[in-house]
Amino acid sequence: MKFLGDENLDWQIVERLRLDGHEVLYVVEMEPGIPDDEVLNLANNEGAILLTSDKDFGELVFRLRRIAAGVVLIRLFGLSPNDRGEIITNAINKHADELLGAFTVISSKTIRIRKIT
Repeated sequence: MKFLGDENLDWQIVERLRLDGHEVLYVVEMEPGIPDDEVLNLANNEGAILLTSDKDFGELVFRLRRIAAGVVLIRLFGLSPNDRGEIITNAINKHADELLGAFTVISSKTIRIRKIT
């Protein structure tokens, strides 16, 4: 799968996903400091699912009706990057066919997937 990692995504998670065979573009390596709407545009232009911990993307997608190839909102607190990486990669592998065109929230206890319409 193709992903765009937002600046707030740990580089260890980016590397883990790459090692798992996913194509991961990383804002830090491309255009650090760009605003959220440009991050979403970049993900859309690349046909990539956005990986972020920034809740503002929910507002962009649902309230402002910004088109998104898909967003994965990561809500994992108090865990090491390795533990977060394991939870994220397991969720992606398990739900890969549902992520495109969806707003997904990954927390330590649940995974919620809502189609973007």
